[in-house]
Amino acid sequence: MHYLLFYEAGDDYAERRAPYRAEHLALGEEYVARGELVLAGAYADPVDGALFLFRGSSPAAAEAFAQRDPYVQNGLVKSWRVRTWPTVLGTDAATPLSSAAFR
Repeated sequence: MHYLLFYEAGDDYAERRAPYRAEHLALGEEYVARGELVLAGAYADPVDGALFLFRGSSPAAAEAFAQRDPYVQNGLVKSWRVRTWPTVLGTDAATPLSSAAFR
């Protein structure tokens, strides 16, 4: 299954993240190395949040990431939430479906 972690950034997020960026990226690399974090990045124009795509059997990895993230711990992120994303199309879909099954 896939899980989306949404960050809502606080004021001046882009400017305030510099002191925590290396630690934040190292945390992400840890989750990538374990195969749990698939993609991640901040929004652009404006930089007012971020989105992370996790893969696993539960939302636990996404939730643990947010709780450990220095951006969250230091108040750069106003709020975060995890949503289950039941992917059905694409080479990495968790539950692949085909239109042929519905004909």
